[in-house]
Amino acid sequence: MEKKLRILVLTSSTGGGHDARAQAFAQWCFVLYQHGVDVRIEQMLENSSVVNRSGVKLYNWIQLNLPVLHNAFYAAVELLSLLNRNRVTLGNRYYREVLEEYRPHLVLSVHDCLNRGYFQVAREVLGEDQVKCATYCGEFSGGWGYSRNWLEPSVDLFISRTPTARDYAVKNGVPADHTLVRGHLMRPRAMLEKLSEKGRVRYLWRELRLKPDRFTVFLATGGNGANNHFALLPALARHADKLQVIAICGRNNDTYNQLLHWRANHPEMPFFVDGYSDVMHLLMQVSDVIITRGGTTTCAKALHFGCPIVFNAFGGIMPQEKLTWKFFRNGARSLKVESGDDFGRIIDDWMHAPQAYQRYRDDFVRMQYPDDQTLLIDDLVNLARRVTDLPVKRFPFPPEGHLEDEAGAEASDSSRRGDAAAAK
Repeated sequence: MEKKLRILVLTSSTGGGHDARAQAFAQWCFVLYQHGVDVRIEQMLENSSVVNRSGVKLYNWIQLNLPVLHNAFYAAVELLSLLNRNRVTLGNRYYREVLEEYRPHLVLSVHDCLNRGYFQVAREVLGEDQVKCATYCGEFSGGWGYSRNWLEPSVDLFISRTPTARDYAVKNGVPADHTLVRGHLMRPRAMLEKLSEKGRVRYLWRELRLKPDRFTVFLATGGNGANNHFALLPALARHADKLQVIAICGRNNDTYNQLLHWRANHPEMPFFVDGYSDVMHLLMQVSDVIITRGGTTTCAKALHFGCPIVFNAFGGIMPQEKLTWKFFRNGARSLKVESGDDFGRIIDDWMHAPQAYQRYRDDFVRMQYPDDQTLLIDDLVNLARRVTDLPVKRFPFPPEGHLEDEAGAEASDSSRRGDAAAAK
């Protein structure tokens, strides 16, 4: 095996946020350390056990069809904290095979169900002095919804998104001197592609065929396409002379096709439609508000780019989403909607009294905090280096010659134009 720093990232596709953070970590490692750090991402729940794989499918079905059932599902999943107290109960053989074959210097978990037991098995297989174990927890706050499966007291480094979430972890057994607060974990592309006002105007018109002087509402969804777009559109159509809409559909082809039909019959309102999008960071920068469920990845991006959130609470709020909703409700008085009528009242208010929207946005933007993601990556790489003397070269970020402002729009043009054209 080639001698390089090896990091094993444990994730699972319950929603899209865990995988997004795993992939962001791998991309950051390559940007900052290039070939000196090897990152292997494992969908550990899906790959290791039929039972685990079925649980992931059930989670995603509930999220798509009946979110209120997640309260019962979440309570059942919490029992894993007992099954995996000191060992991996389901999928143990596969996990051991991965450890023995890859022999990582660091095991990094970005999923709540992949901490307890997994760290103990890693030390057993590889040796206490041959591997370090770390957790990146993406929750915004503590309480019901903050899984006890995140909280493994033997962790070498526990990284939280916010001080509030970090305090909750310490209160529940994670040693304080093993914790750090490092903010969001997004792909390097999101940090590099920042639009100036000129770039924003150009992106709206050239890429989306939208008007720069319109109030822009972003109807978002996760990768699996769970959405309530059609319940929200009537409220927006009432103000077709004042606003415009961006809507994405994830991998939900039925919704995408129906939105194309809806747009064709409402020519009075500028409307951009897309399926799965890898330019969320650009769409947020040109939007005045985003309507989304409380997924941590989307909400973190919205906070980073200062795009106020109205929370989609149709069918109830999942326990994990409640942590996000609570964080923004307490810090910015963020609103949630449970019906089209709820949403209509908010839009009517903002269209008739723009100062009400401005107050809403100001409250949201005040919640932003410094967020240097290179520190997070360096922390984890340096932890891995504590068990090996392999030299690793650190490269500067942003890369030399990078130009901010228009770089994002120009970089997106070639990769985006095909999908944008197909959606118009």
